[in-house]
Parts: sequence; C-alpha cells; structure tokens
Amino acid sequence: MNRGVEDVQDRVVLITGAGQRLGAATATRMMAEGWHVLVHVRSSVVEAQQLLDEAERQHGESRGSLLVADLTKDDDLDRLIDEVKNHPLVKANGLGGLVHNASFYSQGAFEELNLETYRSLNRLHMEAPFHLTQSFLPDLERAGGSVVAVVDTSWGRAWEGLAHYTSSKAGLRQLMLNLAGELAGRVRVNCLAPGAIMAADWEAEHFAKVLEKVPLGRSGQAEDIASGVHFLLTNGTITGNVLHVDGGWTLNE
Repeated sequence: MNRGVEDVQDRVVLITGAGQRLGAATATRMMAEGWHVLVHVRSSVVEAQQLLDEAERQHGESRGSLLVADLTKDDDLDRLIDEVKNHPLVKANGLGGLVHNASFYSQGAFEELNLETYRSLNRLHMEAPFHLTQSFLPDLERAGGSVVAVVDTSWGRAWEGLAHYTSSKAGLRQLMLNLAGELAGRVRVNCLAPGAIMAADWEAEHFAKVLEKVPLGRSGQAEDIASGVHFLLTNGTITGNVLHVDGGWTLNE
C-alpha cells in the first residue's frame, strides 16, 4: 500500500540506532517523506533530539518521537516494545515500517575477543531484531507495513579482526530472508547492504583500499542508504531482496 506525502502522516516507522550516521540520515529522509519516525537510540540522546528539533523546524510540525533503550538488555527491549505499541499513532494505525539499523562496529583479533563481546553483538544484530519483528508482527500486518534490516556486504568474505561482527550480521541477513519467505503475503521483509559509505576512524587505510575495488571509484553517502531504505519500505512488490548499495563492489566478488 503506497500513499503520497500528503497522506502518510499516520504512517509510523521505528528505526533502531537512529541518532547518528546512517540511522539519522534514514530518519531524516522518512520524516521529509511525511512519516512519523520513532527514533530509537541507546546513548545518542542529544543528537537524536537535535535531529527531531530540526525536522520540526523544517516541516512546521512534529514528525518524530525519541525512544531510549539498550537493545542488548531484555528489560529495555521489552520496555521499548511497550512504548511503541502504546504510541497513539501505532495504536490507531499500526506500524508501517520497522528498520533494524542498530549496530556496533569494532575491530579485534579473534584470539583476543571475549565471549561476552560476541554475545553482545549477537543480541544486538540477531536477538533484538528477532524479538522486535515477532512482537510487532500484528502491528505491521494491520498497517500493511514492512521490515528492512541493514546488513553488510561482508557476507561470504573473510575480514581480519571482524569475525564477531561479520558472523552476527550474516545471521541477521539469513533471519530476514527466512522471514521474507515465512511471512510472504503478510509482511514484506528485505535487507539493505551498504558498501563503502562511512569509515570508522580506525579503518581509514582499509577503507581507501576497498574504494580501489569499487567500480564507481568513490564512496557513497549516508543519504544513499536512506534512499534505499525508503525504497524498500514503500515498494509494495519487493520482498526477500538484499539491495546492495555499494557502488558495484559486489561485481568484483
């Protein structure tokens, strides 16, 4: 069900990890398209509030709500679910979109990683999306909504110092593809895999080497990811898709 900007203000999307970087760009895009965005953060409260204030200034009305929770903690996760379900717009119209964007990205040699670090990423990248999607399924169905997970182009590759990150992101990808088939006809489920978009401070040298292999020869922008998420949320025919926003990097696999 696709509707124009003028009549989507009753459409609500929850974006996890939306205070900074790709999540913030996606929240900004969805608010510009007229959606009400539930901006979830763990610690980026100030940045998220500035994002919401700027959107209200630009559009002349509130187009978002701030939600704070640590998705690796069961109590916080359950509280977030209750807050979303009890949001007036969700109670009235259901949930139009769910974007699993929250992530943590760090490098560490395999032999130096502790089990709790690995478990934490599994909770963030797999358990939380599983629980959120399952909990919001009735709300998504009621709104004719869809799910988008931000995964990674690292799937199928070996990256030094990133075993904990790449394996948990691969798990998220497989979870979403399985749900796309299992929930077909009820809720659409897709993935978006960013390529070289925004480098962390510690990976500048590696980022530059990756760009040498990108056919377009340049990095993408956060807005490119936001555009891709919006496309997947609003195109009513696509499900079970992994959209690579990577400048053609996958051509060199």
